Order: sequence, then structure tokens, then C-alpha cells
Amino acid sequence: MITQAQMMQMYKKACECDVQAFKPGNVSIYNAGHDMTVDDFIISSEVSAKAITNPDYSLGEKIYFAVKETREAVGCNTNLGILLLCAPIFEAAYQQKQQQSLEDALKYVLDNTSVEDADWVFKAISLAAPGGLGETENQDVSQKAEVTLTQAMVLAADRDRIAMQFMTNYKDIFNFSVLRYNAALVKFGDQAWATVSVFTGLLRRFPDSHIERKYGNKYSGWVLKQITTVDDALLNTTSPKQLLPMLHDVDRQFKAKAINPGTTADLTVATVLISLMEAFAVRWTS
Repeated sequence: MITQAQMMQMYKKACECDVQAFKPGNVSIYNAGHDMTVDDFIISSEVSAKAITNPDYSLGEKIYFAVKETREAVGCNTNLGILLLCAPIFEAAYQQKQQQSLEDALKYVLDNTSVEDADWVFKAISLAAPGGLGETENQDVSQKAEVTLTQAMVLAADRDRIAMQFMTNYKDIFNFSVLRYNAALVKFGDQAWATVSVFTGLLRRFPDSHIERKYGNKYSGWVLKQITTVDDALLNTTSPKQLLPMLHDVDRQFKAKAINPGTTADLTVATVLISLMEAFAVRWTS
């Protein structure tokens, strides 16, 4: 069985891949942006790792205390979406039965969230202070929860792709981006470039809800056009480093318009984490 120490290691590795990958519009080792740095993200993963994987915490507590540690360390919201997506994955890993897939274990977790989980997450979101889940007349995060966490996410799913994962059992990840990551890892032999491939594939497939909460659909077509060019180039090369000039150009264009595909980045981290955990399970059982 996977241990907490191993979960912490995989979580930090997935977050490390996130900043090592040149994802246009996001913070990376190539370029900072949006008043945040790579160090902010690395520190966030380090300080939140213990709480997000704590087997003694409920699902909601995992998220709240990980957000609290992050906020105290870096003073800004670097990883709320990552924590919302990763906590159920770790909860599923703890509850996973022998011969049961991680996907099936995750479905059980999402089908059995509680009102208390929602309360903890509402407190976490208020503490992180992002735009998004709380902006509704029904189950506003500034109020006490009256529905389960998954029910609250269903209410937000039409405007937030992270919330949608709770409703669909991470369909975007299991049915698309994990497959994209594994194929790119075989092709490139490099986790960072496989992570880029996940990001471009997701952003090409789904409009980024972080961008659309900020701008509506003002830039949706333009972002799609830019990222399609990059994704096509990735799909048609075996030497991704040759695409660095293109990535720098698109990154500058995104950041000049203050465009940050943050939801896509969060989904990318969750994808890498699930891929790492599934690869571990294969090694462990073989």
C-alpha cells in the first residue's frame, strides 16, 4: 500500500513538473508572471504536502489545512485549485481496496462527501480568496454549508472546470489527459515536456474557466488559436526544445493581456499526480 511519505513525494513531484514545464501564460522556470514566482509555487507544495496527504484528516480538513499552510507561507493563492483536485485523489488512495482502480476508489470518495467537508472547503476558499466557486446566490462560501461538498461543486460546475471534475469523476483527466501524458512521456522521455503536452491538449480541448471568469469569452477564440498552433507543433515533433521560441512568444502574448490559464494548470498537476500514482501501483503489484 502507498504510504503518506510516498504520497507527499508524488505530490511534490507533480507540482515540480508544473513549474518545470513551459506552459504559456503560467509561472514556470522560464518566466515568472502574475506577481508570482517559481519559488512561491515550490514553497507552496512543500508546506502543503503534509496536510493534503494526512490520513487522519477528513477530505475537507485536508484542503483547509493545506490552504492555511500555503497562505501563511506565501501570502497568496498559488494552489487552491491544485488542492481541491488532489485531496480527493489522496483520500481515494487511502480508501482504495485491493484490485480496485484508483478511478473507482475516487468515485466512491466523491459520492460520499459530507456537509462538513463542504464547510471546511468553504472556509478554505474564503481564506485563499480566489474568484470563482463562492460567487453564487446558492451555497455562497461565506455562509455555512447546507449541502455536501460534491453537491456544492455540482452547483459551480457550469462555470468552473475543477468543480466539474467532482460531478464527472475526473472524466477529463482519466479519459483524456492521463492518456496524453503517458503517450507524450513515451515519445519525449521527459516529464516536463509530457506535462506541457497535457496542458496544451487540455487548453485546446476546454476553455479555461479561470480566464473566462475574468474576461468572459472575450479571448476564448484567440487563446484557442494560439494554443492550437503550439499543440500541433508538439504533436508533430520529436524534439520539443525546438519549440522554445514559439513558447516564449505565446507566453509573452498571454501575459501582455494578463491571461493566466490557471484552471488548465491545476488540471495538469492532477493529471501528473494520477499518472505517477497509477505507475506506482503497477510497479507495486508486479
